[in-house]
Amino acid sequence: MNDVNQPDIVAFCCHYTAYACSQDLQNLPRLGFPENVRLEILPCSGRISITRLLKAFEQGADGVYVAGCWEDTCHNIRGSQIAKKRVDYVKDVLAQLNIKPERVEMYMISREPNRGFIEVAKEMTERIKRLGPSPLKGK
Repeated sequence: MNDVNQPDIVAFCCHYTAYACSQDLQNLPRLGFPENVRLEILPCSGRISITRLLKAFEQGADGVYVAGCWEDTCHNIRGSQIAKKRVDYVKDVLAQLNIKPERVEMYMISREPNRGFIEVAKEMTERIKRLGPSPLKGK
């Protein structure tokens, strides 16, 4: 990350949702994608595990999100629904740890190139800026 004032965010993205953008990762910042968001491309958002979501926080992320397809366009039929349940579970875990559950989110995005993909990265960056650094950072 270039700017120490920018939050560290990990985005777990469905291959199909992020496909158009992931083909040209070098140019994403030029298109407006925040440089503080690190992408991890998944074959399907439904493949994200609760453990991996929590591990991202353990490894220093200030915020984490999953980007999947709209439910009615999911290539794997129920992938986004599965991912949403796992994100909701992690929200509950964070709340029990007295950590703002808003630090993790599930976004369902159009599979059209760049449509929504860059906007959710910006939205999550602004949200995490308001929340400040993760209380788990440096532990």
